[in-house]
Amino acid sequence: MATTKTQVDTGTLLAQLRTVLDLTHTEIQVAETRVAQARTEAVRTELTQNAENGRIRAEAIEKAIRDLGGFPDVIGPFLGRAAAAVKALTEQAEPFDEALLGDLALENQLLDRSRYIKALAVAAKNKDVEELATRLITAHSATVDWLTTVLAEDALGGPAALRRTPVQAAAGAVVRVVNLPMTWSARGVERAAEAVRSVRPTVSELVDRGQRTTEIATKTLVGARDSALEAAEKITRNEGAGRAAEAIHATRSAAGVLDADELPIADYDDLNVNDAATAVKDLTDPADIRVIIAYEEAHKNRARVVSAAQTRLAAIAQEVVGIS
Repeated sequence: MATTKTQVDTGTLLAQLRTVLDLTHTEIQVAETRVAQARTEAVRTELTQNAENGRIRAEAIEKAIRDLGGFPDVIGPFLGRAAAAVKALTEQAEPFDEALLGDLALENQLLDRSRYIKALAVAAKNKDVEELATRLITAHSATVDWLTTVLAEDALGGPAALRRTPVQAAAGAVVRVVNLPMTWSARGVERAAEAVRSVRPTVSELVDRGQRTTEIATKTLVGARDSALEAAEKITRNEGAGRAAEAIHATRSAAGVLDADELPIADYDDLNVNDAATAVKDLTDPADIRVIIAYEEAHKNRARVVSAAQTRLAAIAQEVVGIS
């Protein structure tokens, strides 16, 4: 018996729906792993809702497959979890931007396939699948824009809506060091290294140690680290190693350990929540926003101020990449 065009269209439509269903299961698991990396409660809530919305989309896709006379792959959810687990494991050895580019590639594939499904549904005159594809296109377009914004935030100096894991931060630092040529004087290198050597523990090591020591001891160690970084910056500047000094200053900024008079907002420590949130909205340099967020998180940690700063950074990032 000859195969009709309708049979071919239905078979292709089923194949694409099954593929999108498998990718959606992976998307759900990725969203859940990203929840722990959310910088603010608002982002955490959004990611949690994204995962739930993904489950709703998966159910709708399964129904569409059954309505076309097919059967959803029962191992799809397990494959999705496995794929997400492998992705999460491998990306730990990658810089943060590479991990996000992987997320973006997944969403772009979902978006492109959803558009293809809509075209197939229009050809097959299947209004239900066409409407489903339209919903998928809307959802994935929004996620592509969001991930593009997060990448732009990171490129502009962040901090992005998602936090780097400790391993990702280390991987990114290695990449930056390898690709950043610095001219240090021999004496400057020796003195700066000596200043930092006495406080070798990393922040994560200090947290682990803090579980076994008193709070006072931990604060002392952190204070020593901060003082050493400040001293190292002064030494490198005095030695004429301007680029190295700027790199150390960036480290102090990211850790939120700048002095109040180094902040881009005057008298910041004296501002209440409303005034601080308003002042942040006037900042135009992503680097200044990064400094304020890091300082705020390291000191008063007022959620409303951090959210206002994050919103301002997102607006700048969207303008840069052309997202309206």
